[in-house]
Amino acid sequence: MEVVIPTRATDVFDPGTGEVRTGNMAGWFIGTNYDGQSFFVRHAYFLRANEPYEKLKKALRAEIDEGEWSRLCAATSQPFAPPSSGRIAVKVINHFGDEVLKVCPVLTKSPGRSK
Repeated sequence: MEVVIPTRATDVFDPGTGEVRTGNMAGWFIGTNYDGQSFFVRHAYFLRANEPYEKLKKALRAEIDEGEWSRLCAATSQPFAPPSSGRIAVKVINHFGDEVLKVCPVLTKSPGRSK
């Protein structure tokens, strides 16, 4: 069994203005074996396809395979193995620079029926 994570837009409360910022995600990241303390990015996705691509190319001073890059421009993750910790963490960053972290349990086995 593999795990696939879908995402949606994120709303963030701005305490400075008292308003809720609704916006599209600039990027989102998955810690595939979250231990409750440290977030390690194992999957990274960027929803503004060309802008991050050009910035990353410039920062690395290298060409990036466009086919591989296109896999990272998605609102649904690539499949990965279930975590041994039983939970993952998903971090979303919007265009305002706000970030949200959500910890999600992941079932590693189908619930069985008791007799």
